[in-house]
Amino acid sequence: MDAYKLWVRKNRDLVRSLESLANGVTWILPERFGNSEIAPEAVYALLGIVSSVNQHIIETPNDGQEQSIPWPLVVSILKDAEAVVEVAAQHFVGDDRKWGFLAVTEAVKACVRLAAFRESGYRMLLQGGEVENEEEDIVADNHGVKSNGVPVIYPMNGHAQNGHEIGSNGLDGKAGFISKSLEGRAVAALNKFGQNAKMMSDPMWMTRLQPTPVLPVMEVEKPTLATIWSSKGVSGRLFMLGEAVHIFRPLVYVLMIRKFGIKSWTPWLVSLAVELTSLGIHSHATDLNHRAGKVHHLSSAERDELKRRKMMWALYVMRDPFFANYTKRHLEKAEKALNPVPLVGFLIGKLVELVEGAQSRYTYTSGS
Repeated sequence: MDAYKLWVRKNRDLVRSLESLANGVTWILPERFGNSEIAPEAVYALLGIVSSVNQHIIETPNDGQEQSIPWPLVVSILKDAEAVVEVAAQHFVGDDRKWGFLAVTEAVKACVRLAAFRESGYRMLLQGGEVENEEEDIVADNHGVKSNGVPVIYPMNGHAQNGHEIGSNGLDGKAGFISKSLEGRAVAALNKFGQNAKMMSDPMWMTRLQPTPVLPVMEVEKPTLATIWSSKGVSGRLFMLGEAVHIFRPLVYVLMIRKFGIKSWTPWLVSLAVELTSLGIHSHATDLNHRAGKVHHLSSAERDELKRRKMMWALYVMRDPFFANYTKRHLEKAEKALNPVPLVGFLIGKLVELVEGAQSRYTYTSGS
């Protein structure tokens, strides 16, 4: 395995080119969307898993340190495997009973995403958890609390280390932490005054004999759920609630389809309502941050993620019953109108065929 990792890191451009070529070939496999054809979908899923593993190898630093569970990689593998689960269930148990298997798959994905949400320090999941949110929050409110619920620590010497600000002089002459509050700054001033007085009163030869204090190595601890819940306030709780609603939306959608059927408007409307609720909660939490005097509330990656989630609403026109009643009708009209045009009519016909085939699969239109 180590030899394979080394080869992938050395030939990353070649690996990506081979992956793109292989993925393109799978789209022209015969009867790709046939109900009895599991092999083409399995090949495509396998290529997706290999691609995700290779990308993880390329992005992971080769420093020999023990890595934690790669939750983004786990999410990517589950998404690729879900397509095979759907096709196999559809082939062996039929269209109506496949939703039970998909519900189990979505439940596993929701648990993995919750674990990734916790592992990231309760930051927003990017692209459904497939991309790690590593951008540090730079938000501080008027009470000296970061957006992730951790108190903001301000150093006496103006320097920071390992994400925590360290004061060079504490009460005992060692490294100390100073809060931005008025009380903290007052204590810091008294500490500084005491240290200066001590240095002036001590003889120079005693100062030389004293060992130079060594700054301790601070281990950065990720905020726990209790820390977030108690320190982040109403806006932080709303943010966590909105993210949890977004994580469970696909599972709710599948369970509603399993109960009411794919042709019913109830799953479609409930899924859309959950989606709007999640974004509405995030928006309300952002407004509360502004009112509380937050300098900055979302990183650039998180703002892009909210835009991506809004763009995913376009998938609702591909889901039944909206697709069967409206979208498909317009596609057929466009195909009929452009069919007499040479080459264009042929290409449009193939495009419509691909769209209808992809629409018949839950995994391609679920947005999960």
